[in-house]
Amino acid sequence: MYRSSRPAFLTTVCVLALVSLPAASAFADENGESSPLVEKVRHATARFLDINVALAEGWVPATPCVSGPDTGAMGVHLVLPPRLDHVVLDGSQPQALIYEPLANGAMRLVGVEFIVKASVWAAHNPPPAVPALEGNLLNYIGEPNRFGLPAFYELHVWAWERNPRGTLADWNTHVTCDQQHLSASAGAGTH
Repeated sequence: MYRSSRPAFLTTVCVLALVSLPAASAFADENGESSPLVEKVRHATARFLDINVALAEGWVPATPCVSGPDTGAMGVHLVLPPRLDHVVLDGSQPQALIYEPLANGAMRLVGVEFIVKASVWAAHNPPPAVPALEGNLLNYIGEPNRFGLPAFYELHVWAWERNPRGTLADWNTHVTCDQQHLSASAGAGTH
């Protein structure tokens, strides 16, 4: 009796096809789809995984490690001052890099923040226009605020640390400021 090896061949082909598919992004949304914005941010900021590169390129510390009472943290923000007056947002040019201080004194890049000063936005756009980045509206932070800044719009993108609350949420429960005392030596190392 002749047995066809066709079913075994098809099974092997299917298994090989599945194995060769690219792995799902660790930063996929709730539908399992990777965000083009996250991929753009990761591509543009990969060199800043080493905080010393960011510091050498003119990024300056803007905040200590920012944490919430029960909602996780944001981390230590470094900003590139010339970008703070930009009105047009570009997913490859964030205004802030966000680092988490680690126990060994290193700083680990976890995300970025896009920032537009409300006064700069208002000077170039009639109300009720709100800044958006690739279809995502920025959040308005009025003044006074906990940062001591004038009113601004912001959007976080957690491109380097998965956030259970969402890729664009303000607070990330996977980020902590437990090692904040070590962040004083911001150039101490990389992730």
